[in-house]
Amino acid sequence: MEVSGLRMRYGEVDVLRGVDLQVHAGQVLALLGPNGAGKTSTLEVLEGFRRRSAGRVRVLGVDPDDADERWRARIGVVLQSWQDHRRWRVRDLLHHLGRHYRPYGTPQRPRPCDTDELLARVGLLGQATQVVGKLSGGQRRRLDVAVGLVGRPELLFLDEPTVGFDPQARREFHTVVRELAERDGTSIVLTTHDLAEAEALSDTIALLAGGRVAACGTSAELAARYAGTSTVTCTLDGRPHRSQVTDPAEHLRQLLAEGDVADLQVRRASLEDAYLAMVDEFEGGRR
Repeated sequence: MEVSGLRMRYGEVDVLRGVDLQVHAGQVLALLGPNGAGKTSTLEVLEGFRRRSAGRVRVLGVDPDDADERWRARIGVVLQSWQDHRRWRVRDLLHHLGRHYRPYGTPQRPRPCDTDELLARVGLLGQATQVVGKLSGGQRRRLDVAVGLVGRPELLFLDEPTVGFDPQARREFHTVVRELAERDGTSIVLTTHDLAEAEALSDTIALLAGGRVAACGTSAELAARYAGTSTVTCTLDGRPHRSQVTDPAEHLRQLLAEGDVADLQVRRASLEDAYLAMVDEFEGGRR
């Protein structure tokens, strides 16, 4: 997937002002940003649900504005919320949706997924015969994920996928995402407000701010670039010591040269530290 100069205008308001992105096969990209930054608008353009105002977009080698059903069968979409199909039973719904993908299967990527294997994968096999409208919120969200996976997509879009998940369901979903990327070679673009989730799942993180990609890199790269310092706490000759340093190993050598060190703890800059610093810098207008 390649995006350059993507612009999106609603009336007189420019939501996207030149977004550049690139995602390779098997790569997981987390798209972060404060509310209103344009994350959902970006996904909708890439998914072919919304026409862009300007820019060049290629998704699986195709401009989404010109995409046909064969292209749509190659992508999967998990929206923030989806409340349709309430009268269907879970297995029947997935089996019905899967029939759409059958003509577009290939020997390398047969379509659709086996329904019961998919239900087991998302933790809904026990609810296979249950009516969709009677699922709990978390179960309904698992079904949303299953709907996005039923066509065995080459590229999967996930918009806040784990909202409503309990900790166990979230952990299981993370395993599914890693398997999709590593085993199936699926490219994944996700938005999330859960920074720990972004850190755990993504190969690359892009921050949307001011209508552009303000920063892009791995979690470690962004933490080092924007948060920078690590916090070192210890007791030095029996007295409490706390420092903000860029090189904790060098700082520790200095402390050991000065006296006896005990109760040492080093807290490295996290993605959350970097995210807050980036939002403050770019949204605060200091750049």
